[in-house]
Amino acid sequence: MRISSTLMLGLLLVPFGSSRAAEPSKDTPRPLPITRPEMKQLIEDVKVRKPRIPLPEATAEEREQQGGRQGDNYEGRLRSHYLKGIDDGRTSGRITGAAGSGGGRTGNGRGQQPQDPNMTLDNAFKVELFWIVSRANNCQYCIGHQESKLLAAGLSEDRIAALDSNWSEFKPEEQLAFAFARKFSFEPHLLSDADIDGLRKNYTDPQILEMILSMAGNNSINRWKEGVGVPQRKDEGGYSRRELAPEATSTEQAADAKLPRGTYLTPTSTAYAKKISLVAPLVKDEKTGEVTQATVNQRPQLESRAVVEEKLAACQQRKARLPLVEEAAARTVLADKWKDTAPLPNWVRLLVTFPRTGVSRITTTVSSEEKGDLTPLLKAQLSWIIARQDRAWYALALTQKRLRELGQSDDQIFALDGTWKEFTPREQALFVVARQLGASPVVLTDAEVAKAVELAGPRDVVQAISYTTNRAAFNRITEAAGLPIEK
Repeated sequence: MRISSTLMLGLLLVPFGSSRAAEPSKDTPRPLPITRPEMKQLIEDVKVRKPRIPLPEATAEEREQQGGRQGDNYEGRLRSHYLKGIDDGRTSGRITGAAGSGGGRTGNGRGQQPQDPNMTLDNAFKVELFWIVSRANNCQYCIGHQESKLLAAGLSEDRIAALDSNWSEFKPEEQLAFAFARKFSFEPHLLSDADIDGLRKNYTDPQILEMILSMAGNNSINRWKEGVGVPQRKDEGGYSRRELAPEATSTEQAADAKLPRGTYLTPTSTAYAKKISLVAPLVKDEKTGEVTQATVNQRPQLESRAVVEEKLAACQQRKARLPLVEEAAARTVLADKWKDTAPLPNWVRLLVTFPRTGVSRITTTVSSEEKGDLTPLLKAQLSWIIARQDRAWYALALTQKRLRELGQSDDQIFALDGTWKEFTPREQALFVVARQLGASPVVLTDAEVAKAVELAGPRDVVQAISYTTNRAAFNRITEAAGLPIEK
C-alpha cells in the first residue's frame, strides 16, 4: 500500500515480482533484495539508474572532466550548480568520521588521513557497520561501495555474505554492534537505555559514541545517494579497490589478477546462495506467507499533541546515556569555532569528545542551518517533520524553540503533523521529500522528487535533500545518546 503524500508515513509495502529492476516504476521505490545473488544484481543495476535531478547541459569543460565516471561527475555537477558555498562534500560521501574517511584499516590501509586521536575502533569494523546500515536502509549504491571496501580489506566473499545472513560467524560483541546498527538506522524511534547498556559489556563509552557518529554519517550518505539518485560507476564492483602490498609474491599477484573486478556479479558460494537476509527489513505476503521484495518502512502513527508535549517534558528530566564534556574543557576544544557565550548545548558537549570528528560534525550542523537558499522557517519546518518521524525528542524541542523564535504559534507548529492543507503545493512537495527520505532513504520515489523539482525547482530540492541528511544524522546522534533538553 502506498501512503498518500498528505498522510503521515506508517507502514509502506510495495511488492515487486522480479529481482532485476534497473529502472523501477517512477511511483514505486526500488525493490528489496532477499538473497545475496539478488542483492548483487540490484546493486549492479544501479550503474544504469537515471539520476533524479535535472542539470543544465554540460559545458565543454565538464564533458572533458567526466571521463566516463558518470556518478562522480553527476554529484560534482550537483554540488557546483546547487550547493556551491553550502556543501563541502560531506553529504556526498566524505563525511569526516564516516567509515572509510578516517585512519585504520580500510581498503589497503594506505593513504588515509590520521584517525581522530580519541577513536580506537578498527576501521574495517566500521565499514562492516556501514554495510549493515546500508542494507537496513536498502541503499544499493552504498552497499556496493562497502562490498568493494571489505573485499579490498581482505574479507572473504563468505565473510561478507555472513554479514547478511549468518551472524554466528562473528564474535558476540560484534553481533551486538550489528543489531544496534540495524535499529539505529531503520528503527531509531525504538532506541532505549538497554541498547547502550548492552554495548557497554564490550565497548567503552567513547567507542559507543564513535559507532554512533560513524553510523550517523553512514545514514547521511545513504540519504544523499538515494535522494538525488546517484548512478554507480561503470567500473565499480568486485575487487575493484583491491591493491596488493608491495611485497606480494608473484604467485599472489597471479591469483589476484584472476579476481573479478568492475562488476558486482561475483560468484556466491552454495552455502550462502539461498540464505535469506537477517538485516534487510523483510515482510511476508499475507496470502502466501512467502518473503517478498516489498520495500518497507515502518514507523508508528504520529502521537497526539498532548502526548508530544508529555514526551518533551519528560525529555527535560532524563539523564544522558553517554557522558558530556565539561563546559570549560569543551570550549578549549572548540577554540574560536563556537563564539556564542551562552552555555553550550548538550549536543555540542557530547560531540567535542572527539576533537577532530566531533568538531567537524558541529561545524557541519551549524553550517547546514546558516547557509543556503532555503528560508530559516522552511528549514525549521523540515526539521520538525523529520524529527517527528524519528521520535527525536531532543531535536524536536530545539526545533520547537526555533519555530517559536520565527513567530510560529504552537497551533502552526503542530499543523506540521497534519494533512498540510494549510501549506502551499511547493511546501507540501518539499515536506514529502523530507518526510520520506528522513524516515527511510529508499521510500522516496522518482515521482515524488520529480513533483518537488517541478514545484520548487532543482536547487531547492537538492538543498532540501542535503539538509535532510544532516537532520537525520543529528536526530540519531542526540536520541541514541539520550540527551536531556536544556532548561
